[in-house]
Amino acid sequence: MPIYFYGADEVPYGRFSNFSAHGVELDGRFWPTSEHCFQAQKFTGTRHADLIRKAPTPLRAAQLGRDTSKPLRRDWERVKDDVMRRVVDAEFRTHEDIRAVLLSTGTDRIVEDTGADHYWGRGRTGTGKNMLGRILMSTRDRLAAEAGPVGR
Repeated sequence: MPIYFYGADEVPYGRFSNFSAHGVELDGRFWPTSEHCFQAQKFTGTRHADLIRKAPTPLRAAQLGRDTSKPLRRDWERVKDDVMRRVVDAEFRTHEDIRAVLLSTGTDRIVEDTGADHYWGRGRTGTGKNMLGRILMSTRDRLAAEAGPVGR
């Protein structure tokens, strides 16, 4: 049975949302949410990245990260999946509460239930790539393997 998530306030799986209020430390910097961190990586080394880090909400960080007037880093399309993997890994290693929820999903399929995003979620038709869900599942598998039989 698939596990669907979207809104950060949905219990318990909303914690899988990048808008969830779980800070992330990556590359020596603290980010209020994984959304802040991910969006800023599009503009690494620029003032815009720092503006995103300081955004008051994850929604504002997302808006700033999608600002088409700012040039993305040249390699963004090539590295965006790896960036999301690193961000998600850091988030779930840092926070025991959400790690426990992720591990509790066993082998169930995890799906970001958004019709608006065909790449990161299921998309309008339900046939999207669901890359965030896939990254969550691979993170879960790594964490479960590291925990061994006792942690499952």
